[in-house]
Amino acid sequence: MPRRRYLFDTPDRFVTGTVGEPGSRVFFLQARDGTRVVSVVLEKVQVAVLADRLGDLLDELVQRGVQGADEREDVTADMAPLGDPGSAAFRVGTLSLGWDTADELIVLEAREITDPEEDEEGEEPDEDDDEDEDGPDLLRVRIPARSAREFIARARRVIAAGRPPCPLCGEPLDPQGHLCPRRNGHLLH
Repeated sequence: MPRRRYLFDTPDRFVTGTVGEPGSRVFFLQARDGTRVVSVVLEKVQVAVLADRLGDLLDELVQRGVQGADEREDVTADMAPLGDPGSAAFRVGTLSLGWDTADELIVLEAREITDPEEDEEGEEPDEDDDEDEDGPDLLRVRIPARSAREFIARARRVIAAGRPPCPLCGEPLDPQGHLCPRRNGHLLH
């Protein structure tokens, strides 16, 4: 199957969100530009790392004096529900961030999980070759610094909306409690 590329240049909306109840949520990245909507599935830890690395990138841009990177006032998280994610375009394997100096935009790329065994020659495809028709599917989003700050604010709230941590061991608490190792395996409610 030929590679699919979903390219968004300053989309109307770029957010992360979930579907499902805490403990069994599915995490998505979703980009919308007009009526075109693309959703990809990823792990909670990938969302957390993405938010952290975006913050690090913005801090670096502030240190380098990039105009607009330090705008922190009035940054609010877009907490509207995800648009219908329908069937996700793909499951994310790798994420990468970059800075387009010419347009002063952050470039985020999410690439599909690939199985090296599926490659007939036994070599992993060159993920950097965008012209390769056999590479992994790709979502590329280019956003201004302010949109990145809004993404970070929402991502942190989405992550925090999960199951609360156990006050003793830090593991997530299920609604019915959990077997806490700090209580010698006794149920903690």
